[in-house]
Amino acid sequence: MARPWRVAIVGGGITGLAAAVRLRDRAPAGTEITVYEQSGRLGGKLLTGELAGGPVEFGAESFLMRGPNGAESAAVSLVRRVGLAERIVHPTVGQAALLVDGGLRPVPGGTLVGVPGDLAKVAAVAEPAADADTDDGRPLLGPDDDTSVGRLVRARLGDQVVERLVDPMLGGVYAGRADDLSLVTTMPALARAARSEHTLVGAVRAAQAAAPRATGAPVFGTLDGGLSTLVEAAARTSGAAVRRDAAVRELHRTPAGWRLTVGPTREPEHVEVDAVLLAVPARPAARLLAGPAPEVADTVGGLDYASVALITMALPEPELPGLSGFLVPATEGLLIKASTFFTTKWGHLRRPDGLALVRASVGRYGDETSLQLTDDDLLATVHRELSKALGAALPTPVAGHVQRWGGALPQYTPGHLARVAAVRATLRTAHPTLALAGAGYDGVGIPVCVRSGETAAEEIITALGGSAA
Repeated sequence: MARPWRVAIVGGGITGLAAAVRLRDRAPAGTEITVYEQSGRLGGKLLTGELAGGPVEFGAESFLMRGPNGAESAAVSLVRRVGLAERIVHPTVGQAALLVDGGLRPVPGGTLVGVPGDLAKVAAVAEPAADADTDDGRPLLGPDDDTSVGRLVRARLGDQVVERLVDPMLGGVYAGRADDLSLVTTMPALARAARSEHTLVGAVRAAQAAAPRATGAPVFGTLDGGLSTLVEAAARTSGAAVRRDAAVRELHRTPAGWRLTVGPTREPEHVEVDAVLLAVPARPAARLLAGPAPEVADTVGGLDYASVALITMALPEPELPGLSGFLVPATEGLLIKASTFFTTKWGHLRRPDGLALVRASVGRYGDETSLQLTDDDLLATVHRELSKALGAALPTPVAGHVQRWGGALPQYTPGHLARVAAVRATLRTAHPTLALAGAGYDGVGIPVCVRSGETAAEEIITALGGSAA
């Protein structure tokens, strides 16, 4: 009788856990799945904590309900698979604002990540360049081309649209700059439309028209009880053996599969497996690839990351606007780049004691000196800047928390997806039982990471000989 498969998943974030669930569902019965997590906890950037006696997210706060095709997102499918569908809740306030010239203005409608499809709708926030978005008789983007978002939008609609709309919206997701971020990776729908449309406004409208419509359906969701409940449920459902505080330091090819070196240098443990799924950020993945696949290690390790800090405060009965939060363009000269009014946005978090939870994010790629401040200084600065933005002094916090995420957000420069495709093609040919998954390759957001882990799991199943289904 054939021995059961042995699969190692390196990385216990939501990508690795989603891969473990998919392996459990699709691999032959008896498959041995082990998740190796370097830190002492699972979940990666999903971390539910407590502040002033109530739950709050110290990492990612929500997930998209729908995927690009209009069907439920991979995150929702995973939530359903692990038995948590009844816990999904949605924002009770959806309107956000932009801080422009020191005042809050509603985020204009009709844009695609800040790029307008109707110039009149953004006039209150930014003045588009006059007559720049002309039809030159050819598509904006060639069949295989990529460019930075900022380069395209500046050329077509001018600096203000980039700096007051696109940059803060991309910065809120990636902590990066529009001038550096790949259009194909961060805005794929617009990139597809730009391959046929001759104007940027026309490309935005075409992308919006092509998007599946779900009228009245909520865009975002989270879990009552916190996103850490998804982490726990996924780990439990997968039936995987979970090894915390287990750093995988080396990876070597063997005649039958792979050998992992786990643990401290002085007392290494060697583990033999049939397949390996790397669900860790690009740089640690590159270190592990340097031995068996040096031809791709440098490309993988070339991906850079931004570091951020999330500062959360519990404020006694503050006067907050009826907004979910606001974004801050870099041109405003503030440390904060975004703020979320948690207990306004999420009705299930509202508290009878009148405490409001407010969170702000700090840290932009290439300008991370702010993260060198102490926790106390960050809390004081954020409190002062929020008061200034809201036009009234906020009450003194009764509690505060600073969560630092070093190297948290990948920075996708133009050509990123082509580079990743080349790396994966090389691995499929030379090392088919070694797969890469995660935000560093496929994009940010819980649904993307879940789908990335599941896809990598399917690739391993195929390489090992097919599923049980």
